[in-house]
Amino acid sequence: MPGTLILLRHGQSTWNELNLFTGWHDVPLTNQGVAEAKAAGVLLREAGFHFAAAHTSLLQRAMETNRLVLEELGQADLPVARTWRLNERHYGALQGLDKKATTQLHGAEQTMIWRRSFDVAPPPVDATSPEHPINDPRYAALVAEGLDPKELPATECLQDVIVRVLPYWNDVVVPQLVNNEDVLITAHGNSLRALVMHLEHISKDDIAEFNIPTGVPRKYTFTENMDVATVQFMGDAQAIAAATAAVGKQATG
Repeated sequence: MPGTLILLRHGQSTWNELNLFTGWHDVPLTNQGVAEAKAAGVLLREAGFHFAAAHTSLLQRAMETNRLVLEELGQADLPVARTWRLNERHYGALQGLDKKATTQLHGAEQTMIWRRSFDVAPPPVDATSPEHPINDPRYAALVAEGLDPKELPATECLQDVIVRVLPYWNDVVVPQLVNNEDVLITAHGNSLRALVMHLEHISKDDIAEFNIPTGVPRKYTFTENMDVATVQFMGDAQAIAAATAAVGKQATG
């Protein structure tokens, strides 16, 4: 049988706390985010998890969450694969803007389209902007190693995120699960929503209402054919429901 998959959104970041569009902007965890990451690690340890593989993005909030979880599991020495393909969605010209202020300026309907539309991206940043990945040494180094610079986004919708996430899922993660390895993916709200949409066959309309709270593991088991057999968030149901609802309210306050 395939291994078990855990999807984990990073703990609360400083820009989550400030209700800003974060995207590829690199920000640290808050004290609450650190606590959420450690609590997720404790929960997974108490559930008996010992991972054979771990994957995360190139953004520090996800990498730090992953590190704290593995420390709680006693697996601090587990090699971790880091990839830009698991980065958060790039919010283009919205990155760094206050979500509530953006709603007041552009209206709730337009802001929600930018936030949650499957195939409508926010306005892009210019290639000279510090928010464009090509101006970050980490991504410039990838281009120097052969990555097509056109793959680095100036803005993204969820459809774009799916396009960049799925090759990594299919080529790297699926073979590990098929090999009966338990896998941890620590990433971001939208890169994980892209995977959830794929795994659970969620429609374009329904994914707009699907929210992933910070620091809450989502557990998947699979059939021999790699269809999802079971899926659930791990932890206290009431606390998870409250955290999920809070994510949905971020656009307005």
